[in-house]
Amino acid sequence: MKILIIGGTGLISTAISRQLLEAGHELTLYNRGETEPRLPQGYQVIRGDRDDTEAFEAQMAALEGFDAVIDMICFNPKQAESDIRAFSGRVNQLIFCSTVDVYTKPPATFPVVESHERHALSDYGRNKAKAEDLFMAAHAAKDFNVTIIRPASTYGEGGNIIHTFGWETYFLDRLTEGKPIIVHGDGEALWVSCHMDDVARAFVNALGNEKAYGKAYHVTGEEWQTWNQYHERLAEAIGAPKPSIVHIPADLLVRISPDQAMTTYLNFQYTNIFDNSAAKADLDFKVTVDWKTGAKRTYDWLLENDRIQSWNKFPFYDQIIESYKQQTGELIAELSNYHKRR
Repeated sequence: MKILIIGGTGLISTAISRQLLEAGHELTLYNRGETEPRLPQGYQVIRGDRDDTEAFEAQMAALEGFDAVIDMICFNPKQAESDIRAFSGRVNQLIFCSTVDVYTKPPATFPVVESHERHALSDYGRNKAKAEDLFMAAHAAKDFNVTIIRPASTYGEGGNIIHTFGWETYFLDRLTEGKPIIVHGDGEALWVSCHMDDVARAFVNALGNEKAYGKAYHVTGEEWQTWNQYHERLAEAIGAPKPSIVHIPADLLVRISPDQAMTTYLNFQYTNIFDNSAAKADLDFKVTVDWKTGAKRTYDWLLENDRIQSWNKFPFYDQIIESYKQQTGELIAELSNYHKRR
């Protein structure tokens, strides 16, 4: 098949591109060229900025038709509308990389299914949902066949490992050095992570798959772990000591450091588990890389590529821990004395 990937050098799209090349597909990537590809030879590259919609659509019009387009970097309705103008009547299928962040949090039932209510807390999730609606309208209008894939947290070689304060890798240095780490809430919310190779395989299996036309799919991890287990198993995987966890409420963390803790406040603090039955049935989706194995592979890649930051370059982290311990200690002492006096 002749396939265009808009993006193609990010975490999931690198794995998709590699699998497509290994399968012998004719692959073209469209991106700004700001990220060095980690791919074997045998693909074409078109440089451009998809946010310059006029130039992007002109570039697409000048190309011969593709069998399918995979859009990995459509984040809002404007970009979706541009895709529809660019590819209507010119491709058989468009696969849109959406997100499980489109859903209402907390969900009414668990695990979340694809028909669950979509009233996202974040602008990111709301914009992805609006883009989904536009693509499904294009599918109904027979502009092209649409498949929507909703990954959850995806990790792997070339990416980072998330934690309560985001994606900075000093967190891994803290683990290996036995320094205390912050985990939001009581650490008992459930979370899933899926290795990029398993996520990518679902995208590849959706190509030209008539069962996938007009449908949305979860492609998420299946090890339902609490955040405490997530950190403990990560530490075990990378040979670090059992972590010393400091639990701090998410609504407090976001007030202390909104830039770093907003994702935790809007997402991580809620239980996130999803039903993958549809993707298993139609896309032959399966989880083949367990969390400890994938985490070790990701950590080793970061280490080999000198991507792990030193913990002591982020003193604010320890300031938060010490201040929280001090303030809570004083509060406990004050209330304990109050009860003793009654």
